[in-house]
Amino acid sequence: MILIEPFIEFGFMRRALVACVALSISATPLGVFLLLRRMSLVGDALSHAVLPGAAIGYLISGLSLVAMGIGGAIAGLTVALLSGAVSRYTPLREDASFAGFYLGSLALGVTLVSLRGSSVDLLHVLFGSLLAVDAPSILLVSSISGITLLVLALIYRPLVIDAFDPTFLAAQNRWTSPLVHGIFLILVVINLVAGFQVLGTLMSVGLMMLPAASARFWSRHLSGTLAAAMLLAIISSFSGLCASFYLSLPAGPAVVLSAAVLFFISILFGPCGGIFSVRRTLSMAKE
Repeated sequence: MILIEPFIEFGFMRRALVACVALSISATPLGVFLLLRRMSLVGDALSHAVLPGAAIGYLISGLSLVAMGIGGAIAGLTVALLSGAVSRYTPLREDASFAGFYLGSLALGVTLVSLRGSSVDLLHVLFGSLLAVDAPSILLVSSISGITLLVLALIYRPLVIDAFDPTFLAAQNRWTSPLVHGIFLILVVINLVAGFQVLGTLMSVGLMMLPAASARFWSRHLSGTLAAAMLLAIISSFSGLCASFYLSLPAGPAVVLSAAVLFFISILFGPCGGIFSVRRTLSMAKE
C-alpha cells in the first residue's frame, strides 16, 4: 500500500514515526489538561523557554542530544518556577508573567545559537530534524513518554479536581494545589524537551496543543477527550510524514500542519460542538 511503503522501505521514516507516536501518547494528554486549566498559551511559552538552555548546551557540546536536552529542561523549569513566583508575589497574572519570560528566553536563545552556529544550526534548533532522529533520541522520547504516563496515572484524580475545584483539593490532606501544579508543569517541560529533540522548539508545542484542542469536538467526557487527542496526534504524525515524503515538505512542520488541518476539520464537522453539527441540531429542533 502506498501509504505504508515509505515506512517499510526506509528506516529513518520508521524512526520518525516511532518518535512521533511516543510523543503523541504522552504530550497530548498534557495538552488536554492545559486546556482544562485555561493554560493553553503556557505550553507555547514554555516551548520557547527551553531554547536558551538548549542553546547553551549547543555552545558547550555542539549538536549533542544529552547536553541540549539537559540545558533545555533546566531552562524550562527555571522559567516555570520564576513565572510562578512572580505571579504569586506580585500583582502580575501568571499568563502575563510567562509571556514576559518566554519572549526574553526566545531572544536570548536565538542570540546564543547565532554566536557560534550558522543559519542551518539555528533552523535545526528552532524547527528540529525529524527525519534525522536516531536511536538515542527514540530512547529519550520513549522514556519520557513512559514516565509521563506513569506520573499522570498517579496524579490523575487530584489533577482533575484541581482543574475544576482547587478549593475541594485544598481540603484533602494528601495533595495540595501547588504540588499538583508543580508536578504538572514539570511534566509539560520534559515533554517539550522531548518534542524539541524531534520537532524543534517552535514546533514541539503544536503536537501537544492542536490534537488536544481538536479532541474537544469529538467527545464530551474527559476520558474520551484524552483518547481522541492521542488518536488525532497519531493520525497527524502518520499523515504529516507521508506528506513530507511524497511532497518533499519539511517533516516537522508537515506533522504540525496535518494537526492543524484536523483541527479545522474538527471545528467544522466534530459531533460535539462542530459548526455543522450545531447547525444540524438547530434545524432538527425547528422542524
